[in-house]
Amino acid sequence: MDINKIEIDVFVQRTEEMHKRLLTLYNSSTDTINLTPDKLPQTFMELGHASEIVKIATEELYQQNEELVQIRNLAETERQRYWELFESAPDAYLVTDNFGIIQEANRAAARMLNLSQCYLVGKPIANYVALEDRQSFRSFLRQLGECGNKTMELVLCFLKSNGDMFDTAITVAVTRAPQGQITEVRWLIRDISEQQGMLGDRHHKPVELPSVNQDRSLVENRLLHKYCKGETVPLNPGAIWYVSQGMVKLSTLCETGEEVLIGLAAEGMVFGSSLTSLHIYQATALSDTELSSIYLAEIASFQNLSHTLLPKINRRLRQTEAFLAIVGRRRVEDRLDALLQLLKQEIGEKVPQGSRLSVRLTHEELASACCTTRVTITRLMGKLQKRGKIGFDSKNHIIIIDI
Repeated sequence: MDINKIEIDVFVQRTEEMHKRLLTLYNSSTDTINLTPDKLPQTFMELGHASEIVKIATEELYQQNEELVQIRNLAETERQRYWELFESAPDAYLVTDNFGIIQEANRAAARMLNLSQCYLVGKPIANYVALEDRQSFRSFLRQLGECGNKTMELVLCFLKSNGDMFDTAITVAVTRAPQGQITEVRWLIRDISEQQGMLGDRHHKPVELPSVNQDRSLVENRLLHKYCKGETVPLNPGAIWYVSQGMVKLSTLCETGEEVLIGLAAEGMVFGSSLTSLHIYQATALSDTELSSIYLAEIASFQNLSHTLLPKINRRLRQTEAFLAIVGRRRVEDRLDALLQLLKQEIGEKVPQGSRLSVRLTHEELASACCTTRVTITRLMGKLQKRGKIGFDSKNHIIIIDI
């Protein structure tokens, strides 16, 4: 049984006992003092009123805990689905910290390096770079903090466990905390040994490849589907959507029929019913949006397409895990604060006061993501505004103020 539910049950039991004791005291006072109820001391009346308020509050708390468990289960299902996609991806994928220590590795990475996944975790990625490239690679690692959010591409020579060397093309992207420090580095690695002749002489050092719009294949020669703000985006199980412009809200429904926010697909991201195992999954345009459809059969047939899509699917996985972490926090205030920081990272735009969320989210939508009520979110948002932590622009978009 969930520990929160046990604690709430104990609290409810004690509240009911307190209510019974007050009722007994109330009745015995009437018999002893021989007064009618309207003549009883005001203290008893106030205690009775307070008892009723506590009783109602515990009922709401119990209901919110049940909803929180449901949302946590939904988010865990979504996270597991994206983890399976990460694991079964055809390309090698590594996640490291800012020092290059491997934290996660998929099966393709283990096959590429001829090592087990568990062995790779905790090892420096530099261990698997050829000796002639290692010094310049470490220099590249030290400079990661200065690259902003730019995605970089490198050509490196890697080593297998048996000593065999092979050339790779690597796509590198960093994830940052709200304060700007690097939290993790993501490495998509492709074996290009067969293409070595086309790449020319690398002079045995990492080089940045020519700037290429990798997303071009996701929009070129494809029909753009336009949806206005508030429109429902249809989901085809045989295809995924790529967001060329705008933003889409991803949500599901609880057993109570309430909508639960489980993700936001911004420009450059992908979504679709084939990327989730939730029975109820819906997409709604949060702004005027342009989407292009990519069929799963295409992804299976064209390797370059799958290379381009893998980092985008992983980004959705990371976002799903972030939403899961939010609903796992016990205090509503902490959930709201974590949600605002996530939104700042995902859809924040720099303004003089801080970061402005690029779309307007209602208190109802914020409440669904935090597993609480709209009234509670309205109260907490008012407190944050009074403390100078948030503000609003002329279009009522939230501004998270830098302090």
